[in-house]
Amino acid sequence: MILGHLFSYLSSSFSMACSILFFSFFLLLPFVVDSLYFKFTSFRPGDAGNIVYHGDATPDENGTVNFNNAARTSQVGWITYSKKVPLWSPRTGKTSDFNTSFSFKIDARNLSADGHGICFFLAPMGAQLPAYSVGGFLGMFTREDIYKSSFPLVHVEFDTFNDPDWDPGNVGSHVGINNNSLVSSNYTSWNASAHSQDIGHAHISYDSVAKNLSVTWSYELTASADPKENSSLSYIIDLAKVLPSEVMLGFIAAAGTNTEEHRLLSWELSSSLESEKANNRIGLVVGISVSGCVFLTFLVITTVVVWSRKQRKRKAREMTNMISINEDLERETGPRKFSYKDLVSATNGFSQLRKLGEGGFGAVYSGNLKEINMRVAVKKLSGGSRQGKKEFLNEVKVISKLRHRNLVQLIGWCNEENEFLLIYELMPNGSLNSHLFGKRPQILSWDTRYKIARGLASALLYLHEEWDQCVLHRDIKASNIMLDSDFNAKLGDFGLARVMNHKLDSHKTGLAGTFGYMAPEYVMTGSASKESDIYSFGIVLLEIVTGRKSLERTKEEEEEENSDTESDEKSLVEKVWELYGKQEETLISCVDEKLGEDFNREEAQRLLVLGLGCGHPDKNSRPSIKQAIQVLSFESPLPDNLPLKRPVATYYTSSSSSPSVNSSGASITFTSHEFGR
Repeated sequence: MILGHLFSYLSSSFSMACSILFFSFFLLLPFVVDSLYFKFTSFRPGDAGNIVYHGDATPDENGTVNFNNAARTSQVGWITYSKKVPLWSPRTGKTSDFNTSFSFKIDARNLSADGHGICFFLAPMGAQLPAYSVGGFLGMFTREDIYKSSFPLVHVEFDTFNDPDWDPGNVGSHVGINNNSLVSSNYTSWNASAHSQDIGHAHISYDSVAKNLSVTWSYELTASADPKENSSLSYIIDLAKVLPSEVMLGFIAAAGTNTEEHRLLSWELSSSLESEKANNRIGLVVGISVSGCVFLTFLVITTVVVWSRKQRKRKAREMTNMISINEDLERETGPRKFSYKDLVSATNGFSQLRKLGEGGFGAVYSGNLKEINMRVAVKKLSGGSRQGKKEFLNEVKVISKLRHRNLVQLIGWCNEENEFLLIYELMPNGSLNSHLFGKRPQILSWDTRYKIARGLASALLYLHEEWDQCVLHRDIKASNIMLDSDFNAKLGDFGLARVMNHKLDSHKTGLAGTFGYMAPEYVMTGSASKESDIYSFGIVLLEIVTGRKSLERTKEEEEEENSDTESDEKSLVEKVWELYGKQEETLISCVDEKLGEDFNREEAQRLLVLGLGCGHPDKNSRPSIKQAIQVLSFESPLPDNLPLKRPVATYYTSSSSSPSVNSSGASITFTSHEFGR
């Protein structure tokens, strides 16, 4: 009873205080524009909560923002402040003054042909800048909207290259203030080449009374400065008539066919407006505050009571579920339960130095379990994962019963401290993904690659045909294939796996997995099958041979996309199929160039053609895993039913219709596309 009264008293007191503060703020809100201040003296990856990096922009080891790679052309990068910036009040129409200062450096690698510059911009929050708007378009425009941007936009540009189609004809490089256009509303000459690699300091301010937007700039190195060069510029503009009340602020830099490096070294901004007096409103404030306090007190107390009851029920349900999970797992044979304390000790408190990787499920750490004297990998499921508990239980139940030399061995599990952890044997050579696409110095030899392909096939044969029931893995990909000390393949991560009767053709599961590895009919219907696993297997075979990801653009394709010609992004299976349609020599040309000539041509051809067969858009045309193993073992000839052009699979939303396949193109088309995980 005493505790109940104490709780009631604390709730009432707290709600009363909150009510008074809330109404004081609410009544004063119409008379102020929010103030804002931030300062970045350097930029680090940890700033991601305040700074958002887009395109080619990245923070580097020197604490600066590098907007583009100086070694490459046709790039655009931009950064934005992550929060909305109030510009004017919709209630009063009052506009905020603001001041921003920043340091920058431009390195024009080709002094005779610079390109293209850096800009400070203001735009609506969430505005989408045009993709690949490189060069003179400065990342913000396309040829169709040079004179009128597709969304409200004001920017200050330090333009290093004169584009005759829109830049002023009487100057070269220049500083300009632009209003909804690539054509500067006001500008002045600026000798960009003379200041290449110099550190510049710029200050931009807006006077809301005079409606004056001005910019000044100077350089730390002035020996090369032109005494006649103007270092200030201004333009009269009513920002409240051009931009919304809340805006996005940031910087953008672009390079075209000429290489040029743009860096931001620091950034500071302040924005504020003096509050107005709320004359003759004292009585109204008191009246509304008292009424509001009474109402909010009642509302808060009711909310607290309801919330407390729900919390008690939720905790009771969680406790029941935890007991049920423990009972289910302890009935399983094989893996054993470990204490959370032992796992903390084994991983040195889940030290970042022990982290092997991280994904949507959580993180994996290396550890040493002294109790069993064994090096292990500990997978710690993310607490924020909605399916974490379900997938945890599913993975333990499925993999604990499986025994095969090409499957990762589950050592144990733990679900204490509201944590869910899985303990596996540690694979010394990491994942196949890290060897094919990572920065490991050791290149996988051809013999090793072929052994990995056969090992993966053996694991899939066991799952599909040899165990008591059929296991659909649903997430076969390079990062889920681990390599032991002898580079034997070990398939792991059974969090999405499903068990079904051998007599069934498919299992309705809902879509889950990794795009690039998922079969087209699985994406459309959400029904997993042996054939959808075979599709993923085929994609991995192609990755093993080519050393390229299932969804990836080559440098040549990026250059083509940055040019004026249009190009469609193609998957790895589509690219390899195009080469298959030409001739054998052309097909062999897609073997990983890191191997040079050190590979078996006949084995390479088998892996490539088999990979295409497994990646056939029509599930009924894919080989079984038994047939695939016979091809890999040279016990069967290569598939002879592959058309020279990759068929197109078209799927219809009607449940009664079946997929139709034709050879009129080289892409997969869906009339409906609903998915989620």
